[in-house]
Amino acid sequence: MKNKLTGFVTVLGLTLGAMWWPATPVRADDTGLAQALHDVRREGRKLCQVGHFHTGTSAGVASKKAAMAQAIDSWQSFTALEYGTDWARYRIAGTKSSECKVSPSGWSCEVEARPCKRLSRRRR
Repeated sequence: MKNKLTGFVTVLGLTLGAMWWPATPVRADDTGLAQALHDVRREGRKLCQVGHFHTGTSAGVASKKAAMAQAIDSWQSFTALEYGTDWARYRIAGTKSSECKVSPSGWSCEVEARPCKRLSRRRR
C-alpha cells in the first residue's frame, strides 16, 4: 500500500508541477519547400512567394464571420501542412482576397492569398 501511495503522490506532484511551470512558447517551422518550389521576394519585413496563391474555403456556416474564420483556418492549415507554420499566417500573407455568399444552407467563404513569412530580426 505504501508503494502505491508513494507512486500516486509522485505522479500528482509531477502533474501539478507541470501545470504550474510556465509554458514554453511553440516554435515555428519551415519545411524548406516554399523556397525550393517557388520564387520568393522580400516585401518589407516579409519573404513572400511570387505569383503562387493558396485558397481556403468554408460552406454551410451559420454566420458570415464564422464562415470567414473557417475559410482562413482552411488556408492556414493547408499552407502549414505544405510549407510549415512560418508560412501559414493569413494576416501576414500577400495579395489577399475574399468572397462570401449566403444560401439556404448558410454562409460560405473563399479566401486566396500568397504565403509569406516574417523575416527574423537581426541580433546586434
